[in-house]
Amino acid sequence: MTRYLVEVPHENTKVACDRAIRLFQETGSHFVTNADWGCSDNVHKAWFVAEVDSREEAVAILPPLFRQSATIVELQRFGKDDLVQSSEKHGARPSS
Repeated sequence: MTRYLVEVPHENTKVACDRAIRLFQETGSHFVTNADWGCSDNVHKAWFVAEVDSREEAVAILPPLFRQSATIVELQRFGKDDLVQSSEKHGARPSS
């Protein structure tokens, strides 16, 4: 399975915040109901990480209203060997 960071924006109004939170809570998906929200810091987005088989599956978790506006980012973790390979691939030497 692949890990995806899902970012879902909504408008900067109390009505929009309340609607987004309500729709997330009503989905029943443990990913969505445990989202982190930035509204109290005036960043009107929700974020969660989903471990699923595809980007399409990550989108399908979302309430339909938010599917088109969401940003889905495939996540990777890198170890030291990965850094060396990445640097070689990009023609640079890794710093130690």
